[in-house]
Amino acid sequence: MQLQRNIAEIYLKHGRWIVESEPADRAGQNGAPVPATLFRNGLLYLGAGRVARGSLLVVDDRIAEVTLDPEDTGAAASAGPGTAPPPGARVIDIGAGTLLPGFQDAHAHPVLAGTHLLAIDLTPVHDRSAYLDLVAAAAAADPDATTLTGGGWFGDVFDGGFPRATELDEAVTDRPVILSSHDAHGVWVNSAALRAAGIDASTPDPDGGRILRDADGTPSGTLLEAAVGLVAGLIPPPTPELLPRALAAAQRRLHAVGVTAWQDAAVGESDLGPDVLPAYEALDASGELTASVRLALWWDRGRGLEQIDDFLATRDRLAGSERLDAGAVKVMVDGMVENHTAGMLAPLGGTDDDRGITFIAPDDLARLTTALDAAGFQVHFHACGDAAVRSCLDAVQAAVAANGPLGNRHHIAHLDVVAPEDVPRFAALDVTANVTGLWARTDEEIVTRKLPLLGPERERQHFPFGSLHRAGARIVGGSDWPVTDPNPLWSVATAVTRTGVAADPHAIGEEVFRTPLLAEEALPLGVALDAYLSEAARINGREHVSGRLEEGAVADLVLLDADVSSVDAVADAGVRLTMVGGRVVHEG
Repeated sequence: MQLQRNIAEIYLKHGRWIVESEPADRAGQNGAPVPATLFRNGLLYLGAGRVARGSLLVVDDRIAEVTLDPEDTGAAASAGPGTAPPPGARVIDIGAGTLLPGFQDAHAHPVLAGTHLLAIDLTPVHDRSAYLDLVAAAAAADPDATTLTGGGWFGDVFDGGFPRATELDEAVTDRPVILSSHDAHGVWVNSAALRAAGIDASTPDPDGGRILRDADGTPSGTLLEAAVGLVAGLIPPPTPELLPRALAAAQRRLHAVGVTAWQDAAVGESDLGPDVLPAYEALDASGELTASVRLALWWDRGRGLEQIDDFLATRDRLAGSERLDAGAVKVMVDGMVENHTAGMLAPLGGTDDDRGITFIAPDDLARLTTALDAAGFQVHFHACGDAAVRSCLDAVQAAVAANGPLGNRHHIAHLDVVAPEDVPRFAALDVTANVTGLWARTDEEIVTRKLPLLGPERERQHFPFGSLHRAGARIVGGSDWPVTDPNPLWSVATAVTRTGVAADPHAIGEEVFRTPLLAEEALPLGVALDAYLSEAARINGREHVSGRLEEGAVADLVLLDADVSSVDAVADAGVRLTMVGGRVVHEG
C-alpha cells in the first residue's frame, strides 16, 4: 500500500492521473446475473452512424426485444411493441446517453498491458523526471527484487528520441532495470543491466534487432526489436499466478472502457514475452474470463510450416470454449518507423540506404500465408512500412491464386505508410485495414521523430484511413494497448478529427489539438464507430452473435453518458455501464 501511495503522489506531482477500474466483485462480475434488464428512454446506436430513440430488453444473456420510437425518423429497423419491464427486471434510463453493442478491439495485448499495471507502470505520465521518480519509488519499495521491470515510456521526452542508460542510472544503479517502450518494440536499460547481460561495444546486433550506440560503439541504453532478447535472461520467469492476475487486471480495465471482446495479437512465446495462452485458459476454466477473445497465435520466424500442426491442435483443443477462439495467426512482418525498423520501399529521410527491417522475405511470407489460408486460419499481419504492407498484400494475392477466395478475413494492422497504388488492393483482395486511430495525430512523438524519417512525399501517405475507406476497404479498430490507451472512444474521435483528445496524457503539444494530421484522411464518424462494433465483430468471428443491437444477439452492451452522433461528445464520453452476456461487469 505504501508503494501505491508513493506512485499516486508521483502521478499527482506530474499532473497526470489514471482512474483504475473497480475490482471484480464491485463490478458485479461475481454476483448472480439479473434475469432481465430494460434499457429505456434514450438513444440506441443502429450502426452506420445512425441513432434512434427506443428501448431494449435483455432476458438472461440475450437481447430479447428492441423497440424503436415510431416518431423517430432515424428508425431504420422494424419497431416492436412498447416494452414493459417483466417482474424482477432492473430498469435503466438511458437518459442523455446512448446504448451501443459492446466495443470489440481488433488488436490488443491485454496480458502485456496487465503486467504493466502490476509492475512499474509508466503509461499514466509523459515526462522524463516522472519516469525516474516512478522507478526510484519501485526500487525503494522492493529492495529484494533482483531485476526491476515495467514499461510505457515515450521516446520524445528524451534528447535524440531515445533514452540512455546513464539517465536510468539516476534512479537505480545496484541492479538491472529493464523498461519496455510504450510501443513494445524496444527496452530502456540501465548500466547494471548492460553489464549483467554482457552487452558492450563488441556485441554485434542480432538478426532483426539493433543495439543503439554512441559514436565509439558503446551501447547507449536502448535495445530495439530482437536485441531485446539480449536482456531477457535477466528477467525472472513469471510465477504461475502472475499472468492470470495480469489478464484479470487488464480485463477490468477493458470492461471499464466498454470493451467486451478483443483479438489478442500475440499468443505464444513471442517478441513480446512469454506465452499468454495458459493465462487465458486458466481464467476461462475458473469462470473469471467474461470477455470473448480471438487468439492470434504467434508465428515463430525461427521455425517453418511445421508449426501449423501445433496451431491446428490448439484450435481444436479450444473449439469447445465459449470464450476462446484460436482462429488467427499473428505474423510480424516489420517493426516501426521511429526505430528505423519498418520495412520501407525507399530509404528513410536523412539516410542513404536505410530501408528499415523486413523480418520475413516476400517469398517466405507468401508460402506461409498460402499454407495458413489453406488450413482455414485468419492471418493477422503487423506491417507499418509501405514495403511491408505491399509484401502482405502480395502474400494474400498468392494465397488466393493457390487456394481460391476462402473468406478467412485476413487483416493488416497499423498501416503507417501505404503506397497509393496499394490502397485499392485491400478491397480487391478482401483484406481488412486494421487501424490504430489514436496514432493519427500531430503529437510531438510523430512530429519530432517520425515525420523527418518519412519526408514530404510519404507524409501524404501517412495513416491513409480515408483513402482506404473510399477505395472500399473494410476498416476495423485496434488499440494496440499497452502501446496506446485502450479507450475506443478516444480512437474513434481521433480517427474522425485527426487531432488529439484532451484527456489523453500522451497528446503532447499545442499542435496536436489545432492541426489535423492530413484532414482528408479522416474517417466518417459512423465508419469509425463501426470499426469497433460490427466490423470488429466480423474480424473476430462473432458477427453472428454480436456487434449489433438485434433481437437474439448476445447481450454484450455498453451504455455511454453522451450522444454518439456528435464527435465532440464521443471524445468526452464516459462509460456508465458495461454488460457481457446479460451480466454487468462494470458500472461507473
